[in-house]
Amino acid sequence: MSACPTCGRELEGDFAFCPYCGATLTATAPPSREQRKVVSVLFCDVTGSTELGEQLDPEALRTLLARYFEEMKTIVERHGGSVEKFIGDAVMAVFGVPVVHEDDALRAVRAAVEMRDAFPALGCQGRIGVTTGEVVTGTAERLATGDAVNLAARLEQAAAPGEILIGDATFRLTRDAIEVEEVPPLPLKGKSEPVVAHRLLSVGGDQAYARRLDTPMVGRETELDRLRDAFGQAVRDRSCQLFTVLGPAGIGKSRLLLEFLASRDDALILRGRCVPYGEGITYWPVVEVAKQLPAVAFDGAGTEPIAALLRDEDLATSREEIAYAFRKLLETVASERALVCVFDDIHWGEETFLDLVEHVADLSRDAPILLLCSARPELLDRRPGWAGGKVNATTVLLEPLRPEDADAMIESLGRVDVTLAARIREAAEGNPLFVEQMVALVKESGNGDVVVPPTIQALLAARLDQLEPSERAVLERGSVEGRVFHRRAVEALAPEEDGAVTRLTSLVRKELVRPDKPVFVGDDAFRFRHMLVRDAAYDALPKAIRAELHERFADWLETHGRDLLELDEILGYHVEQAHAFRRELGASGEAEAALAERAAGHLATSGRRAYARGDAPAAVRLLRRAAALLPAESSERLKLLPALGDALTEVGSWDDAKSLLSEAAATARSIGDRSAAAEVAVTLVYVDLHTDPGASHAKGRAELEVAIRVFEEIDDKAGLSRAVGTAAQIHSWAGESARALEEMERAARLAKESGDRLQEQRSISGIVLTLTYGPLPVDDVRERLDEIEPRVEGAMRLRVPILRSRALLDAMQGRFDDARCLIADADKMSRELGLETTRAAGVLRAAGEIELLAGDAPAAERAFREGYETLERGQDWGHLASVAPLLALALLAQGRVDEADPPLELTAQWILEDDSDAQISFLRARAKLAGARGDPAEAEMLARRAVERAAEGDDLNAHAGALVDLAEALELGARPHEAVGALDEALGLYERKGNLVAAQQVRRLVR
Repeated sequence: MSACPTCGRELEGDFAFCPYCGATLTATAPPSREQRKVVSVLFCDVTGSTELGEQLDPEALRTLLARYFEEMKTIVERHGGSVEKFIGDAVMAVFGVPVVHEDDALRAVRAAVEMRDAFPALGCQGRIGVTTGEVVTGTAERLATGDAVNLAARLEQAAAPGEILIGDATFRLTRDAIEVEEVPPLPLKGKSEPVVAHRLLSVGGDQAYARRLDTPMVGRETELDRLRDAFGQAVRDRSCQLFTVLGPAGIGKSRLLLEFLASRDDALILRGRCVPYGEGITYWPVVEVAKQLPAVAFDGAGTEPIAALLRDEDLATSREEIAYAFRKLLETVASERALVCVFDDIHWGEETFLDLVEHVADLSRDAPILLLCSARPELLDRRPGWAGGKVNATTVLLEPLRPEDADAMIESLGRVDVTLAARIREAAEGNPLFVEQMVALVKESGNGDVVVPPTIQALLAARLDQLEPSERAVLERGSVEGRVFHRRAVEALAPEEDGAVTRLTSLVRKELVRPDKPVFVGDDAFRFRHMLVRDAAYDALPKAIRAELHERFADWLETHGRDLLELDEILGYHVEQAHAFRRELGASGEAEAALAERAAGHLATSGRRAYARGDAPAAVRLLRRAAALLPAESSERLKLLPALGDALTEVGSWDDAKSLLSEAAATARSIGDRSAAAEVAVTLVYVDLHTDPGASHAKGRAELEVAIRVFEEIDDKAGLSRAVGTAAQIHSWAGESARALEEMERAARLAKESGDRLQEQRSISGIVLTLTYGPLPVDDVRERLDEIEPRVEGAMRLRVPILRSRALLDAMQGRFDDARCLIADADKMSRELGLETTRAAGVLRAAGEIELLAGDAPAAERAFREGYETLERGQDWGHLASVAPLLALALLAQGRVDEADPPLELTAQWILEDDSDAQISFLRARAKLAGARGDPAEAEMLARRAVERAAEGDDLNAHAGALVDLAEALELGARPHEAVGALDEALGLYERKGNLVAAQQVRRLVR
């Protein structure tokens, strides 16, 4: 007797075609095909065989064992199992080979009970072990290989005569059909931990997994009404509404959305999806939506970041700028026609993408937009506060279908026997995908003897095992690419399979896949009907074959996907998977090292691009993965660690950055890699100045000078631009504007020549702020800003420092209304772009300085305090040391003397000795505090120290302000003539800068 290789049914006789499923049968067995699958394994052994040997004649013993083997084989095959081999007097059987059934575990325990009950009639005793787990099948010499085989054998050895022990996995799949007794965890040979097992007493129920409906089942009318209401409100109020549909896999999220969208001929519908490449591709759904927008939408200002994404250009931007640009695009389109923007499967989305969706929901105004998202409940594990607190947000959780709804759905899919329909309804538990797949399985099997699958994984595995081998091969090759796959990729991965188009058409007809929009021109794309169908097909592939196919797909994609968005991230993922599977299988040769290096190269390139556009979280993940693939002492790894350190500081992980860079510096020194050591040193100097109270500018400059010499020797312009730019920043903090500007210009030039746009923008930002706070007169600074602005066109992030600078310049010349408007624009832009540190340490500081100059101390306090609290929450001690003294000055200007102590005390903990910017403000605040407390001597001493520190630099405003404070202290000490001299000197400095307001204030003091 033989079995059909497609459906697994036993065949009595020779047939050209299987009479059950119609598959073609060949005279010779088909070639073996390795697969990974979940099966149930049974071991049965005769106990007391030694005693039997003593009691029985050898011929009688042989006859008994022959009857035993024949009876056990008959029982196993009657329950749909396969006997792999006889080992001594033991029988090994597998349930799920050659074809998986959704009730293989139940079949195994039923067979075990029947085998146990057969022993008395055979005149012997036996013991049995059963377990369920993943194995590899289809090898030439064995039916199944894997830990499940070993565990079943160990359970059988641990059982007593007449006893059946089953593993916990088998118990969980059959618990509602069996009766068991608990046994203590078993210490089994080869297992590091005791194994949970159960003593099987009997099998009674027909269903292995009872359907428990713990929550009320509802239809979809209510959710549809809520969706329509949300859209209606968006149109009526010209507002943005965020609507999220939550539900487990297959519950009907997509169907609900499709039914709603089908009636929306009064709106423009755009749709994007999140793809699950493990880390996710950040802007894939954004690009999908943007491609559907009319070209006119890109005519407005601020859309360049999205246009660059569409063109796959390296534009130095930020995630905040991209979110802002995307919002503006949607608002532009929605201003003409109501817009429904659908994002599918956002539980796969990166954090940056989820932030973008919430950005649009929070800030869109005067445009009818419905953001319609679907997600699994796992989204709330990652984002517990998703849409929380938003008055314009609605989240619904889809419940299982009511029985009558499930019956109607079954009937719509085709006529099914009433009894069978009831079993399908119970098995599906109201899940529409379960219903659809069960009906399809029943139709394809051609009979009504289908056991209800206990889980959707078992259902899909059973269905996939009924496909023709060629169809399954095509489906598995497609699963390597992902949820959406392409015909040409399948053909490249399965060159031995002829007629891929025919097979794909058949899979569409069987509703396992659906046609989709191709990414590659001239190709055909297909989408798995559900992600779990893809997972079932992929999980069936042995890891060795997965590794081969991922590498082959990467080779194909490298040739055919050159225009693909984020190609490096996709290539990196597939090569990384190939490497990981080979390492799991124990391979560690030159080929594996080459794979690791190739994957790391792609991931590092993608990570650097993510950082350049401001997506630091994605950069951290990608660069971490790249670093993990490379040997600890490799030059490639050491050179990407500074970029990872930079990205870590951007997301606030200062300790991780410090630890990582310190280790990298030590490694670079130990192996003598001067180039890598210099790269690491540049970033480590920046981190130390923000995290180490014992650091100093002098030490940092010395370390940077060493790095600069190395970069100059090896002609590394990119490294040199970063080192020079960091050194220039330190000079600016020290009040050495002339030198800082010179080095910033050099850094910008080097960055441009080397293609490092991010460093170029950083340098230009530094130039703007150094000009503003340096000795150049106000009118001259304006002229320089007019020259700089064309250089930063399209870089929205740089608009913030320019607005800040112009606001300060207007304030110095008494145009306070204009200054407040400009700083308000900078504040709005920094908030919209999510530039929290820039807003707290820069924009709010400037707003406070403007109000102090205007004489509105309460308003100044509000701005400084918000910045202070933001920096304190983020533990940004370096910037806090500059803002805290300014808050103290605003409090002292209102006579609130005691309240000035806490910010000054916190400053004292973190301020660096040679940070002139912070030190001058700190000394000035302490001098004013001493004067307010009636100690003119202390006030004079501190004010003179502030004057001395200011005189070392060229910040004319800071120097003049310290002189005014000194004059106040001298006046308190009854030395008016000396006070006038200090005021005269301050007046000259203010006039040189062009600070007309401060100069007029000093003249009044002199009078």
